[in-house]
Amino acid sequence: MLQITPALEAARAEAAETPLDDIDVSRSERFQQNAHWPFFDRLRKEAPVHYCKDSEFGPYWSVTKWQDIMEVETNPQVFSSWPTIFLGDPPEDFRLGSFIATDEPTHSKWRKPVMPGVGGERIAQIEGVIRERVGKILDGLPRNEEFNWVEHVSIELTTQMLATLFDFPFEDRHLLTYWSDITTATPAVGAGIMPDNQRRAIMMECGEYFAKLWMERVGQTDRYDFMSLMANHPDMQELIEDPKKLLGNILLLIVGGNDTTRNSISGGLLALNEYPDEYAKLRQDPGVIKSMVSEIIRWQTPLAHMRRTATQDYELGGQTIKAGDKVIMWYISANRDDDKFADPYTFDITRADSRRHMAFGFGIHRCMGNHVAEMQLKILWEEMMERFDTVEVVGDPVRGRSNFVMGFTDLPVRIPG
Repeated sequence: MLQITPALEAARAEAAETPLDDIDVSRSERFQQNAHWPFFDRLRKEAPVHYCKDSEFGPYWSVTKWQDIMEVETNPQVFSSWPTIFLGDPPEDFRLGSFIATDEPTHSKWRKPVMPGVGGERIAQIEGVIRERVGKILDGLPRNEEFNWVEHVSIELTTQMLATLFDFPFEDRHLLTYWSDITTATPAVGAGIMPDNQRRAIMMECGEYFAKLWMERVGQTDRYDFMSLMANHPDMQELIEDPKKLLGNILLLIVGGNDTTRNSISGGLLALNEYPDEYAKLRQDPGVIKSMVSEIIRWQTPLAHMRRTATQDYELGGQTIKAGDKVIMWYISANRDDDKFADPYTFDITRADSRRHMAFGFGIHRCMGNHVAEMQLKILWEEMMERFDTVEVVGDPVRGRSNFVMGFTDLPVRIPG
């Protein structure tokens, strides 16, 4: 069950008292307080396809049940990814092209060339490197003193992994996390943290850095890092000619490689501390780690939603969605749908059907790096169980403010011994 907090108690009362037509699940402060759940519970029960007529982001439809989201995901002709996957609209003068925010045929043209960078052969090549790096990170952690798990483990591991996938200069790897955070700290998801002109300038600096890497990799056709794959594929040459298209695709790969794993690393440790019987089950049988990884991803759902835009009128769940309407697929709600998961608010590391979670999306836009994310989590927990009997959460987590990234900025922990 959920950990009861004053914010959650207040949200339960507000969700029950608010007229159904007035419910707006997009408010980012609720996600920051982990108090969004009662509103999604009510929508799944009373209005699985719900129209919010007024919000910070304008009117939008919420799709909250697993099966309805699957219908949207598998119908890209009706539900377009253009112009954005965020709830808010992008500025007209700063629209970045990326394969996740485009439809066919452009989507496949830009996605397929980089897929070998996270394919089975590539994963096999780097698995040993990742295990070695995980070991070094864990062996360097302090004992018997409080430290921030997010900073020392979650961020460090995913940043090193990103540097490997891009073959990015290792000494500059901190820039990858920085650019990822800037990308998703946008008013389009209720997370603006700096003036827009400053944010744009930082993102363009990222594009310039990668444009230089691109030029260095031209002709290096025997390499499988993202930059070499992009720089040497004929379908990708239009990107180097258009800074916004290049930047959009680079930022997509950075964010995709960062947020899912980083926040699942933090969310998984928090969940095991909140459910000590599950932690004891893990200690008794580390063989459950593979199953546990899927349950952690379901439980955390690192990206709360994806947006589509209707290209035509369409009936979904008894509601008529009009052409041009925003349609928000709330993955975070689908992963608590009791029509799909028994006792969805129970964290169960041996859950038999946890791999049916919706955290990676589905259809043509399913997360292409899902196996890399799972590999990192699996290796991390295998190496942790070799070293530590327990890692104790010793204070309240601090979550980021966003209706898109379900992330943490601070998770205070202590390793006994």
